Amino acid sequence: MQFAHLADTHLGFRQYGLNARENDFYNVFHQLVDKIITERPDFVIHSGDLFESSKPPIRALLTVQNEFVRLKKAGIPVYAIAGNHDIVMRKNVIPPHKLYQDFGMKLIDIKTSNFVHEDVLIAGMPYLSKSYSGIIKERLNDLEKLSKNYNKSILILHQSVDRYLPYDPELSIGDIPKNFDYYAFGHIHERIIDDYGRGKLAYPGSTEIWRIDEVEGYQKNGKGFYLIDMDDESPTIQNVDLKLPREVIKKRIEFFKMEEELKKLQNSLSQLSKKPILQLTIEGGNFDRSDVYETVNNSLADLCLSLRPNYKPEEVQELTKINSPECLNFKELTKKHLNIFENQEIPVLALNLLEETSSGNMEKAQVLLEKFYEIHYDN
Repeated sequence: MQFAHLADTHLGFRQYGLNARENDFYNVFHQLVDKIITERPDFVIHSGDLFESSKPPIRALLTVQNEFVRLKKAGIPVYAIAGNHDIVMRKNVIPPHKLYQDFGMKLIDIKTSNFVHEDVLIAGMPYLSKSYSGIIKERLNDLEKLSKNYNKSILILHQSVDRYLPYDPELSIGDIPKNFDYYAFGHIHERIIDDYGRGKLAYPGSTEIWRIDEVEGYQKNGKGFYLIDMDDESPTIQNVDLKLPREVIKKRIEFFKMEEELKKLQNSLSQLSKKPILQLTIEGGNFDRSDVYETVNNSLADLCLSLRPNYKPEEVQELTKINSPECLNFKELTKKHLNIFENQEIPVLALNLLEETSSGNMEKAQVLLEKFYEIHYDN
């Protein structure tokens, strides 16, 4: 028996507000379904974040419908859970996945914990935040007991685990039952394959570059999905790579070499079939940012879909080296003075935003804000 495992397709995501980037995510999804139909697995598992939002644009909804119809015609069912982007954590709110139950998709949710596909148990639960840790552990305990009745079993989760994402994970590795054959995870955008219990634990990663800091992982491990063979004693996992529609490039150049490096970049970018996303960091030297911006913009803007310059002059680089006990600990100050709020999720949000913006992860900070307001203020 073979199945395809994918996650984090984030359809409807308009990176940097660009319509072309939204289209890139749709094109990758179409290519993905092409490859699945070519491989002819017995079924597909999607481990959450099918959409970028719980209220996806009409085009995202229609794209999924069209692709699921193709899979249904090919006789390939889809088993799915909702990820943190797909759902709003409020009672009686259903994820958009419900629209596709007549198109070959079987949704695992709080009420329906499992399906059986030719004697293989496929069980799991949708994303739950860390504040629901008691419910998560209780559900995992119930699924562990259920799996003992089957020779082969698959667990589907959309959670981060401390072994792979130490920052604010929803699960500790020890919370996960050990008697499943395959652990189909989503949520972390890097590809991960690990031995766990009697089987394999895997994150297939996102299918497109959702954040600029995914570039290094993409260059090393690619983007795509997994094809899993369950016939052996232990599952065997094969990478199926996708060709991304355009380049997403991170480049650092030194200020004193800027003129030479910009000419090289002009030449290389002009050879690309589609305009790329370029994050360019100018570092070293003493320079005026506005002057450097004008030079960079005049040289490269017409060759890029999006040009995102960063600047690290010498005085900033020196400042970042300061790490003495006398320095202000902004995280502790935030914790100290935000306990006045009745809603204790506000201090958590503030700390997370501080963490992300301090690290330069502005996109992730924006996602955190949007999700917070969607949960608490979107009526």
